[in-house]
Amino acid sequence: MLKDGFLGYQTSFMLDFVVVALVVIVPILLYSLWVVRFRRQYSRHRGLQILLGVVLLLAVGLFEIDLQLVHGGWENIVAKRYPDAAELSRKVSEVRPYLWVHLVFAVTTPIFWILTLAMAIRRFGNPPIPGQHSAVHRKLGWISTIDITLTSVTGLIFYYVAFIR
Repeated sequence: MLKDGFLGYQTSFMLDFVVVALVVIVPILLYSLWVVRFRRQYSRHRGLQILLGVVLLLAVGLFEIDLQLVHGGWENIVAKRYPDAAELSRKVSEVRPYLWVHLVFAVTTPIFWILTLAMAIRRFGNPPIPGQHSAVHRKLGWISTIDITLTSVTGLIFYYVAFIR
């Protein structure tokens, strides 16, 4: 993994990559919802959702490997800007609550997304068409959409507070 970020801040490559993914994912998700709601293109919606799920799973998996194994935790990335131990301790204490809020959504998002995708793949035909599962899928889909949006927003706030401000 690469050790330095590409967004101009003292971070890591994978941290910056995930930040870009968080910015890109929501518009693609909204497009996928538009396609299914207004165009009734169920196969396109299915393909986009599976693609988003796989890309996110890979990105987050590589991010966690990079963060934990290469860098030894997010605190060590913050330490690039704060070599003084007292300053680093203050910054980590300031940033930690933002991380906890982000993690509430970041942990639940893959659970909801996998549940929504797995049930849809099993209960909708191929090609997918509306059916008995549609009402449940719509509710799970909105929960997943709100959750990934909150994951994105809180992740970007965490990135800003930890690595930019």
